[in-house]
Amino acid sequence: MTLTVTDAARAQRRTLWVLSVGQILGGIAFGATVSLGAVLASEVAGSEAFAGLAAAAVTLGTALLAIPLAGVARRFGRRISLAGGMLIALVGVAFVVVAVSIASLPLLIVAFLLVGGGQAANLQSRFAAADLATDASRGRDLSIVVWATTIGAVLGPNLTGPGEALGALVGMPPLTGPYLFTIAGQVLGVLLYLLVLRPDPLLLAQRIVAERRSGAGTAPIAKPDRPVVARYAIGSVAAAHGVMVSVMAMTPVHLLHHGADLSIVGVTISLHIAGMFALSPVFGILSDRVGRVPTILLGQALLIAALLTASFGQDSTTAVTLGLVLLGLGWSASTVAGSALLTEASAEDRRTRRQGLSDFTMSLVGAAGAAGAGLVLAWIGYGGLALLLMAAVVAVIVLSPFGRIPQRS
Repeated sequence: MTLTVTDAARAQRRTLWVLSVGQILGGIAFGATVSLGAVLASEVAGSEAFAGLAAAAVTLGTALLAIPLAGVARRFGRRISLAGGMLIALVGVAFVVVAVSIASLPLLIVAFLLVGGGQAANLQSRFAAADLATDASRGRDLSIVVWATTIGAVLGPNLTGPGEALGALVGMPPLTGPYLFTIAGQVLGVLLYLLVLRPDPLLLAQRIVAERRSGAGTAPIAKPDRPVVARYAIGSVAAAHGVMVSVMAMTPVHLLHHGADLSIVGVTISLHIAGMFALSPVFGILSDRVGRVPTILLGQALLIAALLTASFGQDSTTAVTLGLVLLGLGWSASTVAGSALLTEASAEDRRTRRQGLSDFTMSLVGAAGAAGAGLVLAWIGYGGLALLLMAAVVAVIVLSPFGRIPQRS
């Protein structure tokens, strides 16, 4: 039976709510990892110089798994790919607890590499939201799924206290109790994707494109290929992610140095993550109506404001928190608009591969930034780190194809 526009729209609505619930569950794991990773790495290693290794390992693990998971999605659909990423993360969480209990830094790094599988699945969800979307709603649909992460990601860091208490009751090592909530969220996420994400949005989109090419279908999914625009989209997303991860990974250590306790760190990271996700629908709608590239450039302006605020206000917890919120907003605008731009700049037969490449690139850049951020922090301090990262933002602005491609893009 030939699929109609109505069929695609109905499937898209179901896909969006399933992905949104999955993002809430996955966001709990992401928030806990961000808030505790740097502290656990420095505790196990016995030196704050290793604090950035946790975020670096998660982002590197995300990078290493991005392309394989995209390949799985291409062949078997989003359902298997997303559930598989979360299963890998479950193994990683178990290894985190073991590594902390025996004080093994190598095992802890391997554990966080595996946790990156969950993050790779979370990132792929935004592209799953775009599989059946049209030009008029692609940014909005993608951003709805990104927004859903807010609930879990903000909740995650604030489960530190209850998680520690629960972990102590069952005999878990210090600072690992919150990962009990991570495990629960991942298990529920796996079940959700395997049982409820039907029809599979990517497999359905492939069928629609095949029907359209044969002249039987009417749903507007197929797109012409624009490789130059796609490369800019990949670069803009990667740069924003690298800047964000580098600053965010070092903020807990910086705040603890200035006398903040773990509760303050948790609130700061929660507000930052809220900035990353809470206003994503605004940026999605803006990218649909004003254009993808203008919204990417708005993201760069927000990143500049964030870096200046964090640098010149580094001695103030309030200023650092404000800087982290702006950092999240800049990341959100760049990621939502850049992801929508990449999807519609890629023909269907190249789309999934490029989406995997985008997640690989952004995660690899983030891993390098997080790993180097600890060394830069020890060398020129938190303020110097923020100013140094300005170069990446300037590069995205200078290389912008604004005015050379259609306004919607």
